[in-house]
Amino acid sequence: MLGLLLRLLPFWVREPLLIAVGSVLGVRIMYLAVRDHDRVAAGLGVVFLVFTAIRVHAVIRALRARRNPSPTASADGAAVDAAPQPQAQAQPQAQAVTGSRPRPDTPEKEHNAWGQAVAAVAVFGALGAALWVAPRFMPSDDNAPQPASCSGGTHEELPKAYKDTPRPVTGEELCKALNRPDLAKLLGTPEETATTASSTNNTAPLTDGKVAQPEAEVTFDTYTVNVSATYNELSTGQYVKLMKFGDEKDVKTLTVLGRPAVLSSDHTMKLEINLGSGGSGGPVGEGPLARTLSVALDRKDRGGYCDITVWSTSGALPNDSALLNIAEKVLPRIPERPVR
Repeated sequence: MLGLLLRLLPFWVREPLLIAVGSVLGVRIMYLAVRDHDRVAAGLGVVFLVFTAIRVHAVIRALRARRNPSPTASADGAAVDAAPQPQAQAQPQAQAVTGSRPRPDTPEKEHNAWGQAVAAVAVFGALGAALWVAPRFMPSDDNAPQPASCSGGTHEELPKAYKDTPRPVTGEELCKALNRPDLAKLLGTPEETATTASSTNNTAPLTDGKVAQPEAEVTFDTYTVNVSATYNELSTGQYVKLMKFGDEKDVKTLTVLGRPAVLSSDHTMKLEINLGSGGSGGPVGEGPLARTLSVALDRKDRGGYCDITVWSTSGALPNDSALLNIAEKVLPRIPERPVR
């Protein structure tokens, strides 16, 4: 059907149309082929460009033919002059009878070919531009992995500690605050995509379930980021003093968004589980090193803190600036602890 419509169009509309569409599609396909290193797409783009070049050549030949008419008309004129005289004498009478009719060799009024060409290029140039920008606004059909999202399933009943805590954040809210589109970029691995995102509404250990401690975790191929908020009475200053009696390394105090904070390093725990016939687990060992930024839940450090921890299975750690950048994005989503 499309081919029939194209054949019905005048030459000076059809050819500029084919040139406009062929050039736009050819350039677009070649661009995608170079970007994606796709040889099949590159071959298809070359076909479109060659087809466009052939149409351009045909238009150029037609324009040259219009500028330089063939000598057929002048040769016919000479043949008429060389005809016998009696026929020439009979012409006035024939002309008198048919004087109102146009002469056969009178050229008819020609259409404005250039106007048609410009109109066709303008209309289908707009169509080509729409085809060019459409992939930027249309959803992609590729098989690229989608980033993990926080589960928004049924809300479980919060522990009693959350009801007794003024304005506590939940694990789901922490997950949404942490699982940002630019989190991988903040970690220094912008090409990676989050593989898992999870959250819990736990309570702090050794508190008999009286201290709320929501938690969220996002995992990438390189790094894992964990954020937790502990609503106890321990200030950051007291927390730093406790670090001196522990195994934390590279302790560094600082201020984040006007709140007291501390950077520290410690090893994670490594637990091996044997799913064989015995079903027994191995001993708890020392896992890779983790870097933690602990920030007070309010500017006056009245108790409670938020931990942002990063580690990797390879033991590599990002710069401390990555933790600071994450804290500046996540902390505004956690309500400050009100005055008690």
